[in-house]
Amino acid sequence: MDTKGLYRAQGRKEHTEHIVYAALARKEKKPENKASLEKLSAQEKSHYEFWKSLVGEELPPHRFAVFWIPLLRSVLGVTFVTKLLESHEKNSIATYERILPMMPDSQRERLKEIIEDERSHERALLGELKEKRISYIGFIALGLADAIVEITGVHAGFLGVTGSTLIAGISGIIVGFSAAISMGSAAYIQAKQDPEKSVIVSALTTGFSYFFSVVLLALPYFLIRSMMTAFVLSVVVGIALLAAFTFYGAVVFEKKFLRDFGESAGLMLFTAVATYILGIVVGDTFHLGASNF
Repeated sequence: MDTKGLYRAQGRKEHTEHIVYAALARKEKKPENKASLEKLSAQEKSHYEFWKSLVGEELPPHRFAVFWIPLLRSVLGVTFVTKLLESHEKNSIATYERILPMMPDSQRERLKEIIEDERSHERALLGELKEKRISYIGFIALGLADAIVEITGVHAGFLGVTGSTLIAGISGIIVGFSAAISMGSAAYIQAKQDPEKSVIVSALTTGFSYFFSVVLLALPYFLIRSMMTAFVLSVVVGIALLAAFTFYGAVVFEKKFLRDFGESAGLMLFTAVATYILGIVVGDTFHLGASNF
């Protein structure tokens, strides 16, 4: 085993995380979050110094991560990027435990301390991070997931009724607009039960996330003349939206991505099949199957 190579790889990782946490701390406005990030940065720096001492040279950080992770924070928030960084720590701990028996006694105790830092201390500091947007994730999920399931169902139903992509697209927008107002109203009422949440923000978050999804799902119907092609592309857009948001939630709340994504995608596809069958029945009953009105 190339122990020097292992030391170098771990040192570069710790150096990268030290710089990233420091950059996140500089951007943070909340004093309590800033303090937690600065502690994380200092801790990662001490880990880096340990690995550097074993290698006997400076270990450069991963420049790409140093650039894009703070940039990602501006879009997705500090909770997401810090949890994303720490999601790889299980692998690091396993690597450290594999290295531990090779260490001289004088260095073994320090590595045990680093393992303990990775296992519990850093998670405790991450637990101290507070971000307002996280409290509204449930309302975003409510709007986005419902829109994808319901509007995909609407489009699937029209697939069995008409060959007009324009009719299907417009119908999705009209139904989606009405449903977005309804969902926003429901979120408003729900948020009134929680004094820590703004009822206006909750309603707007749910309504806008719903209608945003509706527009993306309807877009293929305005760009493509083939009903089946537009439907397939719309489903792909829906699955991509579900995957992106489920991944975000899985990182932030430390949940299983594949299970949650599978449930959401399965529900969407089941709804699409059921409403497609209903659309065929309605189309055949009223002789609309070949209509392009």
